[in-house]
Amino acid sequence: MLTPMLGQHIVPVRPGHGFDAETLARYLAPRLAGFDTPLTIRQFAGGQSNPTFLLETSAGLRAVLRKKPPGDLLPSAHAIEREFRVMSALSAQGLPIANPLLFCEDGSLIGTVFYVMDFVEGRIFRDLTLPGLEPAERGAVYQAMAATLARLHTLDPAAAGLAQYGRPGNYLERQITRWSAQYLASTRDPLPDMRQLMNRLPSRIPGGETAAIVHGDFRLENLIFHPAEPRVTAILDWELSTLGHPLADLAYNCMPYHLAHGGYSGLRGLDLAALGIPAESSYLDAYCRLAGRDTIPGWPFYVAFALFRMAAIAQGVYARSLGGNASSDTAAGFAETAGTLAARAREVLETGA
Repeated sequence: MLTPMLGQHIVPVRPGHGFDAETLARYLAPRLAGFDTPLTIRQFAGGQSNPTFLLETSAGLRAVLRKKPPGDLLPSAHAIEREFRVMSALSAQGLPIANPLLFCEDGSLIGTVFYVMDFVEGRIFRDLTLPGLEPAERGAVYQAMAATLARLHTLDPAAAGLAQYGRPGNYLERQITRWSAQYLASTRDPLPDMRQLMNRLPSRIPGGETAAIVHGDFRLENLIFHPAEPRVTAILDWELSTLGHPLADLAYNCMPYHLAHGGYSGLRGLDLAALGIPAESSYLDAYCRLAGRDTIPGWPFYVAFALFRMAAIAQGVYARSLGGNASSDTAAGFAETAGTLAARAREVLETGA
C-alpha cells in the first residue's frame, strides 16, 4: 500500500469511488479510538479490484479502509468478507498481516460493505527488478518472498480455524471451471487462445493434489517489506484466498519468469544473475526446501493455469472499466493484457517453456 515516498502512490479519491468522511468518522469514533472528525480520506493508486483508502486523523493516526467497488459486480467477486476472515485467522497464527480492526456489514453507510485494518509502514516494490538495491539485496528480497509463501502453505488450516475455508478436493478442476465462467461473463468475443485453454487444461491436471491455505494473488507488489531489512511485514490483498493447491499459488507467484520484461512486468529475457535475482529453478528450489517438498511434477501445467487465470482476471478488469467502476485508471488497457497472457499460457502448455 505504501512505498517510502507516500505521495507517489496515494491520490485523491477517484470519481465514482467517494463517500462521506463525516459519516464514516461518526461510525468509527466509538469503535476505533481517535478516529473521529475531521477525517482525511485518500485512495491508494494501485489495485484493480477492491478500492483501498488511507484514513488519516488530525492527530496523525492512520488506518486503511478496503471496500467493494461501486456498480454491478460479478457473482462471488470482490469478497472482502473472506479477506477479513482469513486475515484475522492468520494474524492470530503469527503470519505477517496488516492487523484487521473491524468489519462493517452495513452497505448503506458508505455505499458498500468494508473493513478497516492497521496501516503498516514499509516498502512495496512495484518493479520486479528492484532498482536502487544492490544485487545481494535483491536476492534477499526474493528469498524472503519464497520463505513467506512456503510459510503460508505449511500452516495447518485446522489450527488456524480455516478447515472449512474452501471446498475439499478437485481444486484445479473447479478453478478452471470458475475462471472460464468469469471470463465468458466478461467478454462478448472470446479469444481463440482462451477457448483452447478452457478445453485443454482440464485433461492436463497432474495427479497428487494437496490442499493448503492459498493466497491467490501472491506477488511482490502485494508484500510490504521492513523499511530497512529484507523481511516481509505484511501480506496484502486476500480477496482470492481459499483452501487450494499450493503449486497453483506458487505458479502464479512465478508468472514473471514466463513473461517478457516491459510487456507485463516480466523477468523473461533479463540477465537475472547480473541483477542478483534468482533464476526460476533456484527460486523453486528455495521454496521446496522451505516447504518440505522434494519435486514439482507437471510444472508447465501450473504455469499455464496461472497465466490462464490471470487472463480471465484481466478481462474482468477491462469489463469493469467499460462500466466505469474499475478501481484503477489503467484498467482499460487490460483487454490487450488478457490476450497476451492467454497466448503465453497456450505456448507454455504446448511446449513446456
